[in-house]
Amino acid sequence: MQTINVLGYNVFSDNLNHLDIDKKHVISTINPHSYVVAEKDRLFKEALMSSDVLLPDGIGIIYASKILVKRKIKRITGADIHHFLLKQMNSKSGKVFYMGSSERILRLISHRLKSDYTHISCSYYAPPFTSELSEEENNMILASINSFQPDVLFVGMTAPKQEKWVYKNKNQIEAGIICSIGAVFDFYAGTIKRPPNWMISLKLEWLGRLLKEPKRMWKRNFISTPLFIKDIISAKLRTRNNKTP
Repeated sequence: MQTINVLGYNVFSDNLNHLDIDKKHVISTINPHSYVVAEKDRLFKEALMSSDVLLPDGIGIIYASKILVKRKIKRITGADIHHFLLKQMNSKSGKVFYMGSSERILRLISHRLKSDYTHISCSYYAPPFTSELSEEENNMILASINSFQPDVLFVGMTAPKQEKWVYKNKNQIEAGIICSIGAVFDFYAGTIKRPPNWMISLKLEWLGRLLKEPKRMWKRNFISTPLFIKDIISAKLRTRNNKTP
């Protein structure tokens, strides 16, 4: 599995087909916003850095790779890894578990799975909407997952909560692949529409999501993105200075 170092993070630079789905992996994604948040959240940064697979979700990571490492890598979103893993699980009659979101969304996901992937067995758990889970609540979640023993566990509690939860509990989770995918739960359930393919192809998905959810997305684009660009420029200048005789 190939990776490259982008601003201190070992980012996946390979093809998903080279991913060993029979090996236990913690899979996370990184984008400019999560990078900026992690710079101020030590536990979140540790969670991202300790991931076995850290996918370049966010066009800013792709540009950072070109500028800093001179490597062209492919953007792989949460939706991409979700689709890939479901295809793999369907081919081997695997088991998937969804943890996060609401009971309604999880029912919609389960219903769609029965139509899209007829050979997959599915279960789910809707955790309470709290900033911190109690020990009892956390134990109930783990018991539900472990009793099902999924090949793939999808976690969707939004970043950074989902990554930190996985980081704290990964050694107690009886699952093959543990994958944090956030908004994909809503996309797959159909409760939130992903921007159209032409916007994604033109690398404008960020704009489509900003127009659709301005209250939630403005901070990512108008605060996190400039800070991310500043760090890219700083890293590039340091590299040049180090090469100066």
